[in-house]
Amino acid sequence: MTKSSRKTGFVVGAVAGVGVAAAAMAGVGMRMADAAEGHYAAAQLTPTRINFAPPPGAPMSFADIFEKVSPAVVSIDVKSKVDPSSLRGIPGLPFNLPGQGEEGEENDGGQGPGGAGGLPRQQSSGSGFFITADGYLVTNNHVVEGADEIMVTLKDGRELPAKLVGRDDGTDLAVLKVEGKGFSFVNFENDAKPRVGDWVITVGNPFGLGGTATAGIVSALSRDINDGPFVDYIQVDAPINRGNSGGPTFDTYGRVIGVNSAIFSPTGGSVGIGFAIPAELADSVTQQLINNGKVTRGYIGATIQNFTPDMGEALGLGGIKAAIVADLTPGGPAAKGGLMRDDIVTAVNGNPVTSSTSLTREVAKAPPGGELKLEVLRDGKKRTVAIQSGVRPSAKELAELSAPDGQGATPKATPQSAPAQRPVVLGMALAPIDAATKSRLNVDTGVLVETVRADSDAAEQGVRRGSVIVSVNTRKVANAAEVAAAVDAAKKAGRPTVLMGFAVGGSTQFVPVKIPG
Repeated sequence: MTKSSRKTGFVVGAVAGVGVAAAAMAGVGMRMADAAEGHYAAAQLTPTRINFAPPPGAPMSFADIFEKVSPAVVSIDVKSKVDPSSLRGIPGLPFNLPGQGEEGEENDGGQGPGGAGGLPRQQSSGSGFFITADGYLVTNNHVVEGADEIMVTLKDGRELPAKLVGRDDGTDLAVLKVEGKGFSFVNFENDAKPRVGDWVITVGNPFGLGGTATAGIVSALSRDINDGPFVDYIQVDAPINRGNSGGPTFDTYGRVIGVNSAIFSPTGGSVGIGFAIPAELADSVTQQLINNGKVTRGYIGATIQNFTPDMGEALGLGGIKAAIVADLTPGGPAAKGGLMRDDIVTAVNGNPVTSSTSLTREVAKAPPGGELKLEVLRDGKKRTVAIQSGVRPSAKELAELSAPDGQGATPKATPQSAPAQRPVVLGMALAPIDAATKSRLNVDTGVLVETVRADSDAAEQGVRRGSVIVSVNTRKVANAAEVAAAVDAAKKAGRPTVLMGFAVGGSTQFVPVKIPG
């Protein structure tokens, strides 16, 4: 359904390619036979048996697969009352969700439920599939979010009402239930992992055309499309369109390897870049939804940021990738366990951490109350911090906890000349901060950036007038002299950058700033 939309196209090169390959192999066979008999002037016209069996992984037809799995795939039609401003999503957004608003909208003129002035009704469609014989179905959360009425249509034409069992916004998955028994169903494949280049087939309800199959290959694995921290998507080039949301992606054995969820499309149409939620994650989430109606994830209460190779170079750690702690929730699990601001997290329970997303994902796996062992670098030394996991708040609660107090997260440079009386470090004119600024930013010490030279790397990195430096190379700074001393020390050590921490919205934002010369 739509908050964004999935798109499709049609692939027509596969069969032709196989035909060319078969013809080429036939020619080779005839030449070899001729050479064995010593005839090169003319080929002897003898019957030749050509093996049209495709090589492993390249089926001549997907008909058998489709016949096997398609009875488990359903079309989903949803009616809901919606805010008109949300019907078409955000113009220009490249990632789209193939679902809402697919079939158009119905407006009851404000005379529907709620009386005059009520919200318009939207009719939309998506896809889904049975995972049990007694009527449990998987689809996307964005297909059924806000639904007043959900109907599913089976391959045999039956239309059945469905109820929502549970949904998870974090992974865009939902589970529905219809009454009945003996439904055809399919299984998630958790063991045989797909490889780049493997054939796939998708089945769904694009543009309301139920029972539609498209084919392609796995284009990439572990894609991060900036759609939340919990999913490493499978990228496929099988055409996916509006209405395909929530439908399955199968391998050549008819096993579900993913749930279609998003596409990349600058135009709104399929450009051969679709994304599916991996089967292993989808299986885990849907089982929690069936058993509990919701998904519970681990939580440590820390604001984190990517720790990039540039930052590693600034601290003399080399080009490592990790996550750095920008802030801690007072009284939260991380603070109680001894994690500190500026700690660089490299692993959780033995699993490497290469970004803030991977840290969040590893923490989320932990059951509430379970122990998390974080391997961190603190002052250049390795440490292990044991934290008892809490329960991750909802997205709304997290947004309220992390809401900035007016300080922008991505400040812009203000090109001005620094006053002569202010010390200038790396193109920034620095000044003391007053008590009011400390209180507003919730910091006990720091240095105010009065102006930023336009041609400085600080300006390029987004530092702006009014920013407050709280640390340099993870050490707190209280005045301009300490900032200058830290930069000089880094320069003498031969480091190309310094890692500066800026107070932003009650936490710290780390920025690597180059040292000139």
